[in-house]
Amino acid sequence: MNTWKKAVGLAVMAALAVGLIGCGGQPEGSKSTGGKEKVHLTVFAAASMTETLNQLKTEYEKQHPDVEITFNYDSSGTLKKQIQNGAECDLFISAAQKQMNQLDVSKDEKANPDKLDFIDPATRINLLENKVVLVVPEGNPKQIQNFNDMAAKLKDGSVRLVMGNSDVPVGQYTEKILKFYNLDEKAIASAGNITYGSNVKEVTTQVLEGSADCGVVYATDAFSAKLKPVDQATKEMCGQVIYPAAVLKNSKQQDAAKDFLKFLQSDEAMKVFESVGFSRV
Repeated sequence: MNTWKKAVGLAVMAALAVGLIGCGGQPEGSKSTGGKEKVHLTVFAAASMTETLNQLKTEYEKQHPDVEITFNYDSSGTLKKQIQNGAECDLFISAAQKQMNQLDVSKDEKANPDKLDFIDPATRINLLENKVVLVVPEGNPKQIQNFNDMAAKLKDGSVRLVMGNSDVPVGQYTEKILKFYNLDEKAIASAGNITYGSNVKEVTTQVLEGSADCGVVYATDAFSAKLKPVDQATKEMCGQVIYPAAVLKNSKQQDAAKDFLKFLQSDEAMKVFESVGFSRV
């Protein structure tokens, strides 16, 4: 009798299990679409791309319901160090060539002195171009007209500039601008007339809050923060601002990373980038 009851109980349990499968039952915590596990894509991107990439993520995930994208935004220097230290990353988009070169084994010793080998050179592209601009707080209290005026006022100590740290691309572009005007950055900083931000968002925030009289940021960040630039740096002043992108060699999602990178080059994505001040290379 007990054996019969046991057999009936097992049959009921089996039927319930089949019913759950038929209704799409799956283990708690797993994510799937149409019976397929979702692909989790991790993208490391320069902080200046935050708004545009968040918008494009929404559109891409609508078109690809089997893909879930996670972004890690920071300065390109910080992202490069995280990748070098073993952080999980499928796609890297830098705000300058320097940080990408330092992870590209195909580059010479000058560009990649440690011969780091993290990105797949075959996937590397120049995705976008940005511009370096001079911004001021609302009302422009110090009446800074342009880069020439900023340089003159930094020389006489009448203004305070906020710029990115030396390991941040926007800081490196600013260093070139200061050298263009033969300004001694260390001396001016020691006098209290230069402050620093660990990424371009921090630089922008200091200008918005009025804790600095002017700041050097990207055109896209000025747009996002609703700051109207008073001047734009020329190629002679700081070179071109090119954003390279590449898939990581140790990515577990090579195909998905390549597909997302292809999407970022599409006309649809470029419209979003161009709407905030980026341009095609």
